Amino acid sequence: MKTKIFKYLTLALLVVLGVSCSDEFLQEKKNYAQIDDSFYQSPSAVDWYIAKLSYNFFFGYTSPSATVVGLYTTDYSKLTEETGGIQPLIDPAINYTESANGSTYYGTTLNDKVTNVPYTRIRDINSFLENIDVKGASLDKTYRDQAKGQMYYLRAIQYFDLMRMYGGVPIVTTVQNATSTDPSIQLPRASVTEVVAQIVKDLDMAASLLPGKWNAANYGRFTKGAALAQKARVLLTAASPLFNKNWDNANDDHWDAALKAGLAAETQLTADGYGLYGTTAKDWENMFLIDNVFCKEAITVQLLGNSSAVTTLTVSNTWEKGIRPKSQTGSSATEAPRQMIDLFPMADGSSPTVANGYDSFLFFKNRDPRFYRTFAFTGSKWTYKEGTTATNAIWGYRWKKDAAGAVGGYSDNNQEASPVYVRKMSNPQASSATGYVPPTDIFEYRYAELLLNIAECYAAKGDVTNAIAYIGKVRNRVGIPSANNYGLGTLADKYAALRACLTERRIELAYEGKRFWDMQRWMLYNDDTFANNNTCAKLGVAPLNGTQRTGYYLKCKTIATADPLLALRNAATFAALVDPDAAKATFDTQITNLAAFYTANFVEEPLDTPMDNNGSSGAGAGKNILWRSNYYINGLSTTVLSQNSWLKQTIGWKDTSGAEGTFNYQD
Repeated sequence: MKTKIFKYLTLALLVVLGVSCSDEFLQEKKNYAQIDDSFYQSPSAVDWYIAKLSYNFFFGYTSPSATVVGLYTTDYSKLTEETGGIQPLIDPAINYTESANGSTYYGTTLNDKVTNVPYTRIRDINSFLENIDVKGASLDKTYRDQAKGQMYYLRAIQYFDLMRMYGGVPIVTTVQNATSTDPSIQLPRASVTEVVAQIVKDLDMAASLLPGKWNAANYGRFTKGAALAQKARVLLTAASPLFNKNWDNANDDHWDAALKAGLAAETQLTADGYGLYGTTAKDWENMFLIDNVFCKEAITVQLLGNSSAVTTLTVSNTWEKGIRPKSQTGSSATEAPRQMIDLFPMADGSSPTVANGYDSFLFFKNRDPRFYRTFAFTGSKWTYKEGTTATNAIWGYRWKKDAAGAVGGYSDNNQEASPVYVRKMSNPQASSATGYVPPTDIFEYRYAELLLNIAECYAAKGDVTNAIAYIGKVRNRVGIPSANNYGLGTLADKYAALRACLTERRIELAYEGKRFWDMQRWMLYNDDTFANNNTCAKLGVAPLNGTQRTGYYLKCKTIATADPLLALRNAATFAALVDPDAAKATFDTQITNLAAFYTANFVEEPLDTPMDNNGSSGAGAGKNILWRSNYYINGLSTTVLSQNSWLKQTIGWKDTSGAEGTFNYQD
């Protein structure tokens, strides 16, 4: 998403100063009246404006598991099955209903200290759109159109995340003077339908102004196809149960609109050279390592640098260091809960059940090819630049030193709550010597997601055949055979098809910051009759509420004061180290050998302290997840309500006086 123009901020700033543009613009963005006409007459100045605003949107987007534009926190990903650890919004001991606990994302009022919050970013965009064709009339029209297209796209995604956070919000499309006494700018919260209409209008405008593809020097800028794909994502969200009370009607107009938008985006992107990247699971893995050059799968991409010194002009990837285990001098592994380990299908695409040959202890046998490239696990290979044969091997187990059960130690100091670690989007040439900051870009929107969006629309409309076909495209790319509907089997009805779509998203898009939004828009934490929510029952899925993300130890069968497996695992004859890049026959042998190694040497043991714990030690001290229905849409904070007294509070939240909110986000 962040474009290559970010890299030019320093040079562009010097040019802006050199043409004597108003210093007030550089010092006080709130004072828009001080920008003289010469500013919009300089392509260098305009480029700087676009670059700086883009930076304000995306500077925090340094991890693929981050969400919410301008904020890009990983907190929301931690509310899903992807990682363990109780967070406030799923803590049964916490119940947020007061405005004091409302989300602060909305921001604060404009003042002398202009902060980088949603409506400030929207104001910056509105100012640009109002002035570029008037004060910049001397600039080339195509240049101006493409600049405006980028602004319309940015405004659209900002309103989209405001909608996902709050439902309806005030729609502001002009520059307004900040005042608390002018009733003409005291805009109420628009309905979700009105917000969606504005977002779609902006994306349609962006699509009409942006090119289908940029040249290499401008790779990363938003395109026509990206605008259409974003429109499909927005309309899919609007069609989903959270916002659409009529979602269960296969003929509902929302699903028709989302499907039409998805197919239009697919057609445009295909014509412009986009599509699924590669034809193998190895291609799927390598796709994420295509940095700063065109990748056909990347619809929108955050281009990142490789500097360990993150400054206002350099944004670096933080994902790599965060997922590398201590044995590879990383921060600490990102542990995969049992719920993720047991999720991925078998190699033929079928469900991981005992009937289909799944063994949860020997979880690595005969799995979906993406499993081996999403996770590293005890006995597998995970390389890095300085790695050796020993350090490229992942070992995560512990042993006991006596019969009383006293812990003797942890293999390679990997004291983790799971023997399975996330490795997806990892660079095998990442350098531990430089702190694991490779220039690995983040694919915010991939072509595979668009195909799954389309599949979901077909499923919701009851067109199971086309839903399977689109899921099949995603599965076929990584080598899952077409037999038995790519392993999906017979999907009896639209609910089974929807369940298959949502499951496939969990697999294909795992750890890419998408799962929370799927759980939110489908309300998969709970069923709540009072809140008119029964989607879990309809789809036949278990709610996340009442469950725990669970981990476990692999424990050596042998009691010893030192690692009893060290000599065996490092012996030259050890042939069980699993390498997904090995030839198939070799890989199959590695899997067989590793299974024998597990069976001979390990047993499972519960964690001393559960992944989802209450802060105390002990195997029985876990917490069950409890997400409350009013959390699906945030309440406005006390600050926002106090400064904007005309705004209604969201139903399920209290206003500043303690009265129940009245704003209904379901139109």
